Amino acid sequence: GINEMEAHGSGDLQHVSAMALNAGIDMDMVGEGFLTTLKKSLDEGTIDIEYINRACRRILEAKFKLGLFDDPYKYMSEARVAKDIFTDENRAKARELATESFVLLKNQNVLPLKKEGTIALIGPLADNVENMPGTWSVATDVKKSISVLNGLRQVGGEGVKIITAKGANIVEDADYEGRVSVFGKNTYRDDRSEAEMTQEALAVANQADIIVAAMGEASEMSGESSSRTNIDLPAVQQRLLKKLIATGKPVVLVLFTGRPLTLTWEHENVPAILNVWFAGTEAGLAIGDVLFGDVNPSGKLTTTFPQNVGQIPLFYNHKNTGRPLEEEWFKKFRSNYLDVTNEPLYPFGYGLSYSSFEYGDIALSSTELNGEATLSVTVPVTNTSETDGKEVVQLYIKDMVGSTTRPVKELKAFQKPLIKAGETKNIEFEITTEDLKFYTYSDLDHQKIVHTWEPGEFEIMVGGNSRDLKRAQINWLK
Repeated sequence: GINEMEAHGSGDLQHVSAMALNAGIDMDMVGEGFLTTLKKSLDEGTIDIEYINRACRRILEAKFKLGLFDDPYKYMSEARVAKDIFTDENRAKARELATESFVLLKNQNVLPLKKEGTIALIGPLADNVENMPGTWSVATDVKKSISVLNGLRQVGGEGVKIITAKGANIVEDADYEGRVSVFGKNTYRDDRSEAEMTQEALAVANQADIIVAAMGEASEMSGESSSRTNIDLPAVQQRLLKKLIATGKPVVLVLFTGRPLTLTWEHENVPAILNVWFAGTEAGLAIGDVLFGDVNPSGKLTTTFPQNVGQIPLFYNHKNTGRPLEEEWFKKFRSNYLDVTNEPLYPFGYGLSYSSFEYGDIALSSTELNGEATLSVTVPVTNTSETDGKEVVQLYIKDMVGSTTRPVKELKAFQKPLIKAGETKNIEFEITTEDLKFYTYSDLDHQKIVHTWEPGEFEIMVGGNSRDLKRAQINWLK
C-alpha cells in the first residue's frame, strides 16, 4: 500500500516511504520502500533515527509476545502439521461447516435426491478439485480436495449410479479463461467445440433420471482483481443449462460463486438451485450430504442478489429517499424503476430448507421503556414440515427518527435453533440501548462524533430474512 501512494500522486517511492514511517507505519510489505530508501532519507534528514527505532521496537515486541525469542521456529513444526493439517477430525469439521454455509435458493420438490437410480452430473465444475477451495487458497493442497463427482459417489453409495460429462468450459473465450487460471489452479479447459461438448452432455443426460448441473464461476473469477461487468452465469454455461432444462428431466443447479450473480432466468426455469459458494477441501462430500438429504440446508445469504446488474448497489440496510415507494410497484414520481420492481431476486438473510417454518406474532415485554431498560422480544417459530431443521431467526430494528438519517432496517441479532418437525419454539431476544446506538455528531458545527442512542419510536422486526418480517412498535424514552 505504501508504494501504491505513488500512483495517487503523493510522491516517489522514497518520499512516500518516509511519509509512512513518520506517520507510524512499522512494516512495509511487498513495496520494499523501507528496505531500499530509508537509509537515503535518514542521510538527507527527512526521517529521524528514533522513528526507525520505534518501528523496530514494536515489531520486536510483537515477536517477543509470540514467543519467537525463545523459539524462532515455534510454528514451523512437522509434528504440528501432522496434528493440525488434513487430519480426519479437521476434515470432518470442514465438511460439517461447509454444509452449514450452503444456501438453498429454490426447491420445487426436487431435493433431497434419492439414493437410487441414475444421476447425470454435468458441468465444468463437476469434476474439478482445484476450484473447490476458492480464491486466495494458494497454500492448500488442491490435490486433496473432493470434487462434486467424487463426493456424490461416496455419499450416494452403491444404490445410485453417477454418470458425467463436462458439457461446457467455464467461459467460451480461451483468453478470458486464462485470466482466471492463476495461482497454478487449472480450469481443465476442453479444446473440443461447444457443439461436441453439448452433444456429449445431452447423451449423458438422456440416460439419467435427474440432472445435477455443477456450474458457476471458477474460484479466481471473484476476489481481488476479479471484477466482472456482467454477473450472469457465463453465457456458454447458460446455453448448456437451457438445453438440459429442455430435456424435460428434473434439473438441480449446484451453483459455485464468490459473489451475488444475476439469476433471474435460472430462478424462473430451474426447479432447484443450491448455492455452495466455494466450500473448501471437503466441498464434494458436503454437497453430497445436502443433495441427498443427510444434512438439511440451513444457510442464509449474507449479501443481496439483484434481479439484474442495473439495480446495483443494492443492500437491505439502505436509507430512504425523499419519495420512497410505499405502494405496490409502479407509481410515477416515486423511487422505482420502469422495468423491474425495487425488490432483489433474493434478499439479504434469505435461504430455504427441506423444512418449512411459520412465524407467529411478536410479543414484547413492554411497548414503552425508559433509560437503561431491557426489552424482551419473543416470537414463536413453528416447523410445519415433517423434517427436523435449523432456522436462522433474524431480528432487525428501525430507528424511526434520528439526528442523522437512519437505515430502513438494521440486523441486530440472530439465533439458529434446531426445531423438530411439528415443534414450536419461542425464540427470545433481549435488546438494550446498546443495540440502538449509532454514530452521529454531538454539536451543530459537526466537530465531534459520538456513539449514542436517541429516544423515540422504534420498529422491531423478526423473520427468516430481511424481507419477510413480523413487526411491532415501541417507544423508548431517556
